[in-house]
Amino acid sequence: MKTADVPGVPAPFVEQLHSEGIEELYPPQAAAVEAGITDGKSVVASIPTASGKTLIATLAMLSAVERGGKALYIVPLRALASEKKAEFEAFEQFGVSVGVSTGNYESEGGWLGEKDIVVATSEKVDSLVRNGAPWIDDLTCVVADEVHLIDDRHRGPTLEVTLAKLRQVNPNLQVVALSATVGNAGDIADWLDAELVDDDWRPIELRKGVHFGNALSFDDGSQREVRVKGSEKQEAALLRDVLEDGGSSLVFVNSRRNAEAAARRLADEVEPFLTPDEKSDLRELAAEVRDVSDSDTSDDLADVVAKGGAFHHAGLAREHRALVEDAFRDRKLRVICATPTLAAGVNTPSRRVIVRDWRRYDGSGMAPLSVLEVHQMMGRAGRPGRDPYGEAVLLASNHDEREELFDRYVYAEPEPVRSKLAAQPAMRTHVLATIASGFARDRDGLLGFLEQTLYAEQSTEEGRLEQVADQVLDYLVQNGFVENDDGELQATNVGHTVSQLYLDPMSAATIIDGLRWAAERESETAGTDTSAGSFTATDSAAGFQTYSLDGDDGDEADDDGETEQAEPVADAGDDADDRPEKPTALGLYQLISRTPDMYELYLKSGDREQYAEEFYERETELLGHPPSEYEENRWEDWLSALKTARLLEDWANEVDEARITETYEVGPGDLRGKVETAEWLLGAAERVAGEVGLPGPITRGVRDAKKRVEDGVREELLELVSVRGIGRKRARQLYDAGIETPADLRSVEKGVVLAALDGRRKTAENILENAGREDPSMDEVRADPTAVPDDPGSTPDSRADEQGQESEQSQTSLGDF
Repeated sequence: MKTADVPGVPAPFVEQLHSEGIEELYPPQAAAVEAGITDGKSVVASIPTASGKTLIATLAMLSAVERGGKALYIVPLRALASEKKAEFEAFEQFGVSVGVSTGNYESEGGWLGEKDIVVATSEKVDSLVRNGAPWIDDLTCVVADEVHLIDDRHRGPTLEVTLAKLRQVNPNLQVVALSATVGNAGDIADWLDAELVDDDWRPIELRKGVHFGNALSFDDGSQREVRVKGSEKQEAALLRDVLEDGGSSLVFVNSRRNAEAAARRLADEVEPFLTPDEKSDLRELAAEVRDVSDSDTSDDLADVVAKGGAFHHAGLAREHRALVEDAFRDRKLRVICATPTLAAGVNTPSRRVIVRDWRRYDGSGMAPLSVLEVHQMMGRAGRPGRDPYGEAVLLASNHDEREELFDRYVYAEPEPVRSKLAAQPAMRTHVLATIASGFARDRDGLLGFLEQTLYAEQSTEEGRLEQVADQVLDYLVQNGFVENDDGELQATNVGHTVSQLYLDPMSAATIIDGLRWAAERESETAGTDTSAGSFTATDSAAGFQTYSLDGDDGDEADDDGETEQAEPVADAGDDADDRPEKPTALGLYQLISRTPDMYELYLKSGDREQYAEEFYERETELLGHPPSEYEENRWEDWLSALKTARLLEDWANEVDEARITETYEVGPGDLRGKVETAEWLLGAAERVAGEVGLPGPITRGVRDAKKRVEDGVREELLELVSVRGIGRKRARQLYDAGIETPADLRSVEKGVVLAALDGRRKTAENILENAGREDPSMDEVRADPTAVPDDPGSTPDSRADEQGQESEQSQTSLGDF
């Protein structure tokens, strides 16, 4: 089909395609048009990567806008949202406006109502629906990219429920679902009342095969020699082979440590192929990478990048990942060694994909990856206009394994996509949201909505849906999030708040329990009567329970199958005089670390004894009744939460990033992820505390803990970091020079400020202006050398102090903005 013959799209877009040399559609694209994609018909397109899925989405969205409608493009990752927005902004030249939204789950995103096309993650879309974004009613077309992720137990339920809600709000909504790896695309099409386009056509050849010995064998029966020299590893031989042909490689391994180790080895293979100019460019890129963070991970990545390679995993900072991905797309980097996270949709095409590790640890042993995951990795190989072909290669160590890999992955079809909505966190979260946002007002309405999900479509057990819904309703009612008034369901005030904040109700129940415990303890210490039940007349969440929906999904259950029961508010007892008057930062950090919304740090060898000792030393700071050491699983969880809390406390005590990442054996991305999650959960805790009427000292303690973890500073710096341009490092420098408040910045001698900021005049001027100084100019100002102490009192690392180590003087923030 000629692009000029495509109906319903803006003429300027067709002209743009022609200017790019695109005058004819690929066969799968033509099939989608014939299925009615530009006429508002719903379509599921199951076609290989690089076969034109984005153009199918574009045709659907632009034709919807041309008809006067509004389109939404749902992506699984924030990085992919930014990538797609940049791509779609080209439409603005012919009058189509584009907006992207990925953060702030409390916002209704009203400004997006003015945009013709909105790009957002599924979590953001779900939160927009919960918060009543009015423009949701105006949607006429929704594109769900990577729809196979419905099978993911973490992301999948949100995408599934969001699509069901959008279809309920807009009965005539056009849904376009895209994926390269759906084993049961027909089932997805039936669920969405959509036409199916199922095609294995690719614009360039993708050969899949297995390397064993010195032979690379492909699925078409062909074979070529790729010789392994001496002690050389297979992946090194395969990389060298493709470098000689001017290509690049992605190497998938099963752990972060393996990714980093493999990248160090393989970068040495790349370096001889680089020109002097390329080496110069890579040195500049390595400097950018090094500046992202002061952690060892940042330095290690920079060292590898300088040689033309990289590693990629979730432990990297977001800026690290973006630099690596962009440089690989630009062919500055020739090899990336990655964990499977890189296969989740970000555009990183390569000539050859090497799946080195096809097993990974699943908690009990090494288990094979799914066909779907491996095919996602393989799909990264080859892009039209960049490579003459693509190759995806698995590595075998013997003949039997070679045959197994062909049967298991090369010739196999992806597994069917199965709904994960019945998982505990998903179901309790989405049932509450469904009631709070008015999609269901009674049990029948709730069941009616759930009947529209893929879970209901796939469920074969009679009465299972009702059983699941009743269990979840019982939990939500007992914990004060929903009221059941003679069959009429209504979210309580706190239930509405929890839904809008995008909290797992179990997280909210845990937080409320802990804060009430702290309030009860404080009241007993002060000798006042402030019982837990008196904090609010309308809402309660007196404790939390867990339940098991599926036999294989008892996330909160102990190994013996017993589940936790509601815990009473603690009795301060004889130790009341020893307890703090308000919750400490550590106590609050440990509380939020016990919630399902915070991924705890694992206890490594030796950690149990260390954190048990720390637990007993700081037990009076923790909120709630701790489990007995004999309650194996719960005791382990409390210690894991304490370890996570100590990481957050170190960050809030201004311990530098490098020391934290080394001490806790995490990457800078892990640290930043923990800090961002803590900010969100403490912000939610502050809102919930106000909702249930907790006393002022509790909310103030929460607010201070949030501010400290947000800025990474001790309490004495909180006022200074409120000034724009002052982060944790600059705040400490100013404080050590005797500048303690914004008012001091408005009155102190300018030479003192200049000295504290290492003579940076422009920085000093900006900070003084932001602090409200009448004349912030630093012209002719000299730094006062007496203003800064010879040995500034940089913040101590309590853990290092205990070991007699010297505290670091240089402090690094997540960004000294």
